[in-house]
Amino acid sequence: MPYQRVTLTAFGGPEKLQLVEEPSLPEPGPGEVRVRVCAAGTGFTDTIIRRGNYTGIKQKPPFTPGYDLVGVVDALGPGVSGLALGEKVADMPVIGGYTQYIVRRAEDLVPVPPEVDDAEAVCMPLSFLTAYQMLTRLRKFHPGDRILIHGASGATGSALLVLGAHFGLRMYGTCSRSKFGLLARYGCTPIDYRSEDFVARIEELTEDGVDAAFDAIGGSHWNRSYRCLKRGGLLVGYGAQNIAKGEDSMFKVLLGFFKLMVWWNLRPGRKAAFYNIHTRRTRKPGEFNADLRALFGLLQAGRIKPVVAGRYPLSEARAVHEKIDRGEVLGKIVLLPFAT
Repeated sequence: MPYQRVTLTAFGGPEKLQLVEEPSLPEPGPGEVRVRVCAAGTGFTDTIIRRGNYTGIKQKPPFTPGYDLVGVVDALGPGVSGLALGEKVADMPVIGGYTQYIVRRAEDLVPVPPEVDDAEAVCMPLSFLTAYQMLTRLRKFHPGDRILIHGASGATGSALLVLGAHFGLRMYGTCSRSKFGLLARYGCTPIDYRSEDFVARIEELTEDGVDAAFDAIGGSHWNRSYRCLKRGGLLVGYGAQNIAKGEDSMFKVLLGFFKLMVWWNLRPGRKAAFYNIHTRRTRKPGEFNADLRALFGLLQAGRIKPVVAGRYPLSEARAVHEKIDRGEVLGKIVLLPFAT
């Protein structure tokens, strides 16, 4: 039976993404499961992988991109127990999600409540789990605590908005002025990163700074976020978009990581940490599964609702990456592999 998947033919721009048809389905081996993919998440991380700037990927093209997915169990390999055909599951393969069928290790799959929407469910493994763990595993926050969110309209930024509102946090977020409406929906005070100095605005808006700042831009940008912290505050770097885009010199990038990982933690008062979901999952798989199950519970109960920016077939993967590259996406765009 043939199936379709998107392949990255070479590192580069969106034009390197091509839809191809495979003549037969992949077969699961011992301990593996074939998943019929119902929804594949997209985001800025996928575009970094596409450019060849993601340090966690050693594989060279051609390969299928796609960081996270939701689907149903389609076939069981020898020795697999505890999963049933047709059961809805989620996973975070890092690459491989833009496809109609994929083979994954059974132990990596997390059950998904059958009644939740596929496109909303696929927002959980990467975007929402990143936000959730940064808000619950790195620091204990209390209602009324103040946080600064950079890129607050993006996939992870909007997840921080949703969860921040759920936890009763006071939020300030940077984005372009055209996206202010999204932030206002969650009670977040918007700051136009193009025309306003966010350090000065935080100083105006707060008496003593924020309890935490979440910054995926990296390099010298972390310096400015650090200045926004109150005494006892925490800077969380969870990406380095500047190096991925080539907007910071290597010296500034390395200096930023040195300050984040070493220097700022040697000084009294404010602290800093780096978060990477793939590394944390590798080190603490049980924590990953427990937190993802908790998020699915909140989604099932209607206590959180992700911002789904659009639903597109696999054939539109290139156009979706073009939108992400232009910074046009509010929330997360989802690919539906069996949509036409």
